Amino acid sequence: MICVLAGGVGAARLLAGLVQVVPPAEITVIGNVGDDVELHGLHVSPDLDTITYTLADQVDPERGWGLRDETWRAMEMVGRYGGIDWFNLGDRDLGTHLYRTQRLAEGAALSTVTAEIVAAWDLGLTLLPVTDDPLRTRVTVVDPDAEREVGFQEWFVQRRHAVPVTGLRFVGAADALPAPGVLEALDAAEAVVVAPSNPLVSIGPLLAVDQVAEAVRARRATTVAVSPIVAGAALKGPADRLMADLGHEPSVAGVARLYRDVASTLVIDGADAGAAEAVAAEGVTPVVARTVMSDRDVAAGLARAVLATVGVETWS
Repeated sequence: MICVLAGGVGAARLLAGLVQVVPPAEITVIGNVGDDVELHGLHVSPDLDTITYTLADQVDPERGWGLRDETWRAMEMVGRYGGIDWFNLGDRDLGTHLYRTQRLAEGAALSTVTAEIVAAWDLGLTLLPVTDDPLRTRVTVVDPDAEREVGFQEWFVQRRHAVPVTGLRFVGAADALPAPGVLEALDAAEAVVVAPSNPLVSIGPLLAVDQVAEAVRARRATTVAVSPIVAGAALKGPADRLMADLGHEPSVAGVARLYRDVASTLVIDGADAGAAEAVAAEGVTPVVARTVMSDRDVAAGLARAVLATVGVETWS
């Protein structure tokens, strides 16, 4: 079994490659819920949904999130009334959030509802939220001259992650317990893969759950991470700027430094081959591969390269 620690878009693309090279039934994904938000009375789980829609081949290919061929009439009406419309939810996407919110109100756990949604799309793999307990990422920003703490989506979407960040906090992490199946998946996996997601706000919330962090550290020898930084920049999103804002080097060496306690290997792009020694100096073995997943064939090639580092056999 392969266990993948995942954020949103980057993780979803790697998973689209993994399901081509190993049976989906052998993959368990532990997903980030720090980005979750309650809007319009609905519980929205952006990273879980991005993974689901991508693997169902229904994700919007340009945005990398939401559903393809979406319409936006409901949000147009919200905007007409002066409601919150900076977080754009498509009409069909709203159906997912309506169902999730209904089931949570009925007393179902988020992990149960997530499994129901995955089953409805017939994905074949297991997708688990890291916890069923409330866990939210809070971001301290400079606004405009004073520091102020805001919710993750307010910083990421409403402010377009364009303001300086001076701190992160994972509210609820101290009391959060791993969702059912999370620790078992980490323990039983032949390999643990840290997807090319933002180390601080996508993987960070997962490792903020103490029992999860302990379980991942115990698997360090068979854990391989994929760098989301290529040639000093993030391919999508603000990982590079956020790392710099919070005092981390926005490079593959900086990623290695963040992951050295949980991963023994870091897969880096060919553009960073010259930094392999700097990665090794952090106590992490560098592996050079093509990491820019321009299509599913490239993603499959990356998946093979990742699994090869820990000796996992793949389909041809």
